[in-house]
Formats: sequence, C-alpha cells, structure tokens
Amino acid sequence: MPSAMRRMRTALAVALILGACTVLAQQAPGKWVTNKYAPLPEPGEEYTNVVLNNKLYLIGGNAASLTPGARATHPARNLEYDLAADKWTQRKPTPFFSDHMTASAYNGKIYVFGGTGAMRQEDPNATLDQSWEYDPAADSWKALAPMPSKRTASASIAVGGKIYVIGGTADIPAQGGAAAITAALVVGTNESYDPATNRWEAHRVMPTPRNHPAIGVVGGKIYVIGGRLAANNIGGYTSSNTDVVEEYNPAADTWRAMTKMPTARSGQGWTTLNGRIYIAGGEGRDYHMEAVYRDVEAFDPATNDWDRLPPMPTARHGVNVAAYGNRLHVIGGHSVFAAGGGHALDSAMNEAFEFAGTNRSN
Repeated sequence: MPSAMRRMRTALAVALILGACTVLAQQAPGKWVTNKYAPLPEPGEEYTNVVLNNKLYLIGGNAASLTPGARATHPARNLEYDLAADKWTQRKPTPFFSDHMTASAYNGKIYVFGGTGAMRQEDPNATLDQSWEYDPAADSWKALAPMPSKRTASASIAVGGKIYVIGGTADIPAQGGAAAITAALVVGTNESYDPATNRWEAHRVMPTPRNHPAIGVVGGKIYVIGGRLAANNIGGYTSSNTDVVEEYNPAADTWRAMTKMPTARSGQGWTTLNGRIYIAGGEGRDYHMEAVYRDVEAFDPATNDWDRLPPMPTARHGVNVAAYGNRLHVIGGHSVFAAGGGHALDSAMNEAFEFAGTNRSN
C-alpha cells in the first residue's frame, strides 16, 4: 500500500475515533442520581417555582380535596428548599389560593403574578390578575398593583430592572358585550412590571401566542421556549405543543425566531445556568399517544443551537428545575399524562444531574 494512502487511512481512523469521543462527551457529560437528595415533603402538581439566593421556592399548586366528596381547594403552600444544605422548610403560607401563577426573583424579593384560583378558598376559581411580592428575609407577603390583564399559565423573567410577564391564557369575553366568557385562549401578551414604581407597561406582543412556555434570559435578551398553542388544556384535542423558540429584545422591543427546540412539549421545567437554558420533562398528546417526557435539552443562545443531556431517570411533567454548583435538580411533578391517577401519582422525586469535569458554578 502506498505510504500516502496509509497516512490518509490513519488520519481518517483518528478523526473517526476523535469524532466518536466528542459525541460521547456531548451525550454523557455527567450522571443522574436518584436517592441522594431530600425528596419533596409535600408532593403536589403544578407548583409555581422560583429560585432566589440558592434556594428554590415552591408556591401554591393544584386544587385537591382533603376529604372524600368535599370540594377541591387550592393549598396555600410556600416551601423553601435550600440547595446548598439539602433541606426543606415551611415558609409563610400564601394569602391567595391558586395554581398556574408565574413567579420571578428580583432584588432579593419574589414576585408572583396571575394564575387560576381565588382570594378565598370558598370562592369559585377564576383567571386572576393578582400580583404579589414575597420577602423571604421578612417571611412576608404584600399585594401589588394588579396586572392589566387576567392571565394564567404565563411565563415571567426579570431583566433591566423590570419583570416581563409573557404569554399565557386569557378569558375571552362573549361577543356583543355579554358578560359570559366564551373561551380561554392563548395570548401573546407582553407586559412588564416595575418594582420601583409599582406600575405596568405594555410591549410588543409575542409573535407565537402560547401558554405553559419555558423562559430564560441570557445577555439581556429573553427567550420563550415551547408551550401550548390554541387552548389551555393539553388533555383534549384543541391544544397542541410547539417547539417554537422566540427571542425578545427589551431594549429594542423586538422579536425574532430562533432554532426550534428538538422536542415540542409543554408542562416542562426549566432553569438557566452558565448562559444555557435547560428544559426538562413535560407532556404531550396526539391521536396516537399520551406521553410524559424524560427529555432534557439545553439551548445556547450564543450559538443558536441545542444539546441533549441524558434523559431523566423518571419521566414527569409539571417539574421544578433548579441549578446549584455542578448540578441540576428536577423535583416533584406528576408521573402520568395530565392529572391521570389523581394526586396519588404526584411525585416526591428529587433527581439531580451532576455534571462531570469542570464545576459549572452558578
């Protein structure tokens, strides 16, 4: 065999080996652990979650009946998980009773908006325009200026001194000025709350209206990822998942499309770590299946591309995701599609993906 041919084949073999190693490194940058961290003490579906100062707060949750035959009521839960100490603590209960709120952390406080529920447990559930501030240092709640529009299952994020509340579902009034509500439809509403002035401001609407999306901010820009189209509930055939990713620039008040998420889904959990937005779990339904997802995918706005992590050991939707040090926690959720099986199938799992190699400090 000519020496040039041998060198070419050797180079090709080395390239193939290096390529295989690169793929393996991308697919397995760490490992999942399932029984190492403290489980969720009060399993519940549809907690509203937010991370502040390395602590995860789980607020509210879906309605449940405490006694057989009784009217289902929303819990006033407020749980704190210390990611460093691996410890759960009960904090001051919420002054409202609802689920599907959205929450963001800013300047040492937690801000909670909208949702489905009521101010009193005995009141009928409704789409809410409520706004609340929770101060973990004082363990106190304070009512704020209500949202300009009633919305549930929105997404929110803090950037530039304001908190943007985007998308969700709104009650659409009946035609002709009637008081009745004809439908609950997804919206692209984009409004910001200013904690310094306690005022709201409207911005350019999101091009793809949706509810239950994931959200993150990287480099001063907001990324809205996935969610549901058309209607609120994935349990029927009026709503469908989307893989659309859209970037909002608050400084210019402009939107643009980004690379789609590999797995169209809703009911997922998410967090941002080192400039990447991680999406975990979720659910979907079509005429062929009802599914709960294990997929974990990461979006890098700098490259406008996606990576996949090894899937979660336990498929769940409605999960709560938090990053700390070199790990991602995926906590709670529901283990079957929609609310199948009732609250008995709410998960207490606290599974964590521990990155190998470089410490991914947050």
